[in-house]
Amino acid sequence: MSDAARLNLPESGYVLANATVPSAVTSGTINHMGDGLGRADLLIERGEIVSVAPCGLLVGRDDVPAIDLDGGLVLPAFVDMHTHLDKGHIWPRKPNPDGTFPGALTAVSEDRPARWSAGDLRRRMDFALRTAHAHGTAMIRTHLDSIPPQETISWPVFQEVRRDWADRVEIQASALYGVDSLLQPGFLDHIADIVRDAGGTLGAVTYMIEGLESCLDALFQAASRRGLDLDFHVDETADPQARSLRLIAEAALRNRFKGRIVCGHCCSLALQDAEEVDRTLDLVARAGIGVVSLPLCNMYLMDRQAGRTPRWRGVTLLHEMRARGIPVAVASDNTRDPFYAYGDLDMVEVFTQAVRILHLDHPVGDWIRTVTVTPAQMLGDPMRGRIDAGLPADLVLFSARNWNELCSRPSGPRRVLRAGHEISRDLPDYRELDDLMEP
Repeated sequence: MSDAARLNLPESGYVLANATVPSAVTSGTINHMGDGLGRADLLIERGEIVSVAPCGLLVGRDDVPAIDLDGGLVLPAFVDMHTHLDKGHIWPRKPNPDGTFPGALTAVSEDRPARWSAGDLRRRMDFALRTAHAHGTAMIRTHLDSIPPQETISWPVFQEVRRDWADRVEIQASALYGVDSLLQPGFLDHIADIVRDAGGTLGAVTYMIEGLESCLDALFQAASRRGLDLDFHVDETADPQARSLRLIAEAALRNRFKGRIVCGHCCSLALQDAEEVDRTLDLVARAGIGVVSLPLCNMYLMDRQAGRTPRWRGVTLLHEMRARGIPVAVASDNTRDPFYAYGDLDMVEVFTQAVRILHLDHPVGDWIRTVTVTPAQMLGDPMRGRIDAGLPADLVLFSARNWNELCSRPSGPRRVLRAGHEISRDLPDYRELDDLMEP
């Protein structure tokens, strides 16, 4: 399959024949081939998946043309559940001076008050969403820096962008600030009300401070009163004494929290002893917490010391979590900003790099759920990230026929369908942002 010419996809209906489909994302009937893959035909009518059936059963009708995919892989549109659209693409004007976590914090803390106007944010966020859309993502959650006075700028812009993109990408937002901000009188109620009014998610960056348990209790209670879910940045450090993940799980159980909880990063867990890991993961499982790992960003930041080769990968314990039934996902995180110098909001890149970094192979099995079904469920939309009858035909078609080919050539040919129509995959040019990038 070449990218050269658009497919002829009639509005009335067509069959995507001889497709390779992961069993982990469909309840339809497929001819199983091993490694979690099978062959199938997909009947698409009026933008919706009507049937997923073994090869040959849906082909041959005069009124429904068949498009032979020659075994090409078909995936559902992706779900990127942890991004920072407000920081994205500031690298050219504010790079990380040394690639470290403190360097990133300093760079952003200087750029935010100087440059993050409504117009600056809107243009960079729109650029990022056009990129994600072209790569095949249909749902995104972004974290928004909510340190005063930025919250009065970023949350209204988010609401405008969400409205503008409603027919292309579903966008959610979560408030981001250091957990010590909760020690400031009035801050929690202020930000929680903004989040509620904007239809967002409450959260915080958690680290070990005095009084952390009380801060977490207040946060859980504020979320409960307003019917909000919670999304935390957790223990993004190489310090094995950073154990706020366990404290979050304990707070969730102590407060009998009914909403959804997501914890991102959780890097320090990989450096703790087995007893602490078991204790923490048991509590996380009991609390119903989902975990998202950010392998690209954390490989970039964690264990970086000048002139020294890093000794660990910075990622958390996804295999051990999944073995306990904890929902796990991977996501893009930052793109072209001081926290991660690279990236393009391409979930194929994220998934294929995660396979390498986290050893999500031998077999790959159902790990494709980490960028499709599972993050959709964690974000409250269990119908996204699936290929099933009755769902919109939001699909990504590849020439690659199996996981090995996809991971070997993630930038290979692909087509993106939305509601059964092929969209343009023209990526926005970085030059569009040049006037925002001058120091």
